[in-house]
Amino acid sequence: MSTPQTNAAQPQYTLAELMVVAAARAFSHDGEVLATGIGALPRLAASLAMLTDNPELMMTDSQAWLLSTPNAISGRAAGDAQAQECWMGFSRIFDNVWSGRRHAMVGPTQIDRFGQANISALGGSYQQPKIQMLGVRGFPGNSISHANSFFVPAHSKRVFVDGECDVVSSIGYNPARLPKGYSLDEIDIRLIITNLCVMDFGGDNHAVRLVSLHPGVGLQEVLDNTGFALQVPELLPVTAAPSAEQLRLIAELDPGNLRSRQLKDNPPGVRAA
Repeated sequence: MSTPQTNAAQPQYTLAELMVVAAARAFSHDGEVLATGIGALPRLAASLAMLTDNPELMMTDSQAWLLSTPNAISGRAAGDAQAQECWMGFSRIFDNVWSGRRHAMVGPTQIDRFGQANISALGGSYQQPKIQMLGVRGFPGNSISHANSFFVPAHSKRVFVDGECDVVSSIGYNPARLPKGYSLDEIDIRLIITNLCVMDFGGDNHAVRLVSLHPGVGLQEVLDNTGFALQVPELLPVTAAPSAEQLRLIAELDPGNLRSRQLKDNPPGVRAA
């Protein structure tokens, strides 16, 4: 896979900005659903989608208000213009989640080949893990109720594990773990955005499939850092670069440049050869 050539007309961008733009595409065709981006970059991605491809997308202020205009993740929003539509307390959030009208982008600690995710514990036994984390929290109910996507800032075999996750916190495309009455077609895991590539579950029998490689990343590096087999299409494109307008909107949504501190050393979007 060759590295794309840059020219003076192409704006410079960071890997974080490339990932935000790639992640925003996960929400492009959702219509009027509640977008929830967990973390700074997923939140920026949902906000960018709301301002560009999917103006019907809805979002909260992460407290209790439904917004017509996404709020900034740092500093002050441009013009301080945030239209609060209505109160969106926990009871309404739960009604929304269980109705399926939500798309969350989350960052699990482990993901297996089925798309099952873990945010609970690592190693040892379930009763005595080596590392205790958050617990499963809302993952079980969220994963059987609405669409989810994954955001992984450091693509490695520690995240994309061989076998099953140490603790299965959310449902995936594993027939052996389907709840009674569910089918695989009812599971909805959209995209996986990492610092190396974009993937989805569009392979045979919902296998994880490569969608694109980030500029300068080789296929073998992705394969070497994934603990299970990936389906690789014959034609594998390079992840599209952010446009000047997308970069302008990202800067407006993040005036304090919090995005520059989300990836180690804030690497450029086009990796050097």
